[in-house]
Amino acid sequence: MISDILREMRVRQWTKNLVVFAGVVFSQHFTEATELLRAAQGFLAFCLLASSVYVLNDVQDVERDRVHPKKKHRPIAAGRISMPAAWGLWAALVAGAVLLAWPLGLAFCRILGVYLILNVAYSFWLKRVVLLDVMIIAIGFVLRAVAGVAALSSAEPISPWLLVCTLFLALFLAVSKRRAERTLLAGSAGDHRATLEDYPPELIDQLVPVVTAATVISYAIYAVSPQTVERLGTDGLVYTVPFVVYGVFRYLYLVYRQGRGGSPSEVLLSDLPTLINVLLWVASVLFTLRWAAR
Repeated sequence: MISDILREMRVRQWTKNLVVFAGVVFSQHFTEATELLRAAQGFLAFCLLASSVYVLNDVQDVERDRVHPKKKHRPIAAGRISMPAAWGLWAALVAGAVLLAWPLGLAFCRILGVYLILNVAYSFWLKRVVLLDVMIIAIGFVLRAVAGVAALSSAEPISPWLLVCTLFLALFLAVSKRRAERTLLAGSAGDHRATLEDYPPELIDQLVPVVTAATVISYAIYAVSPQTVERLGTDGLVYTVPFVVYGVFRYLYLVYRQGRGGSPSEVLLSDLPTLINVLLWVASVLFTLRWAAR
């Protein structure tokens, strides 16, 4: 039962919530234990709330998941977690997230509330609206980044360009996921998710280049903008751009050549070149902000 609960919570996908740490890193407070602990607490709050959203989605999509070659093995779809137990788990996760969020302040709680309301609307309605469904996913990542700043007791507002980059990166992953689902499900795509019928390969292959270019360009602009250089005290972030470019290219290779991309978290944890590249990017950013800054 415990293993089913952990699987239903999608602990492996908690990596998405690492975006919360962007605030403490890019505000250069990552060497302060108090601020780092507050960011970690915010991360855990989002992890529990995100897990509650996964449970809610699985409750709503239980019949559709049963026709999916992979999702049919999820605990709720497979019948290993009953509907009453699933609703109880959802309530417990939301309560846990609130308890963690409350000490971090009203601003953080408001963002968490917006995230929950947005995702409840997504589960019941917005996921059936073509294009808006991927936009909601992307906005969720932006809310994580903003919340990471709100969780801190002393930090400047996060750069708008970094938020734009977060938005486009999330759109890139969401659109790539739609393509992977179309490839995996083929003719039965509409049985699993109605909006997949509205994402023909031709449309997706037009969207991917747009969000790919926007992701790389927005990060590059953030790295070299005068405001960033002045705020961080270094122009060294420009040397982290190649890691972003390689990461995006590698992900495209996995989506188009190997048919992966249905789960970005699984790609991060299972594809060694991607994992190494992410770790090198993190290390280079921390080095630049800690030792290369004036």
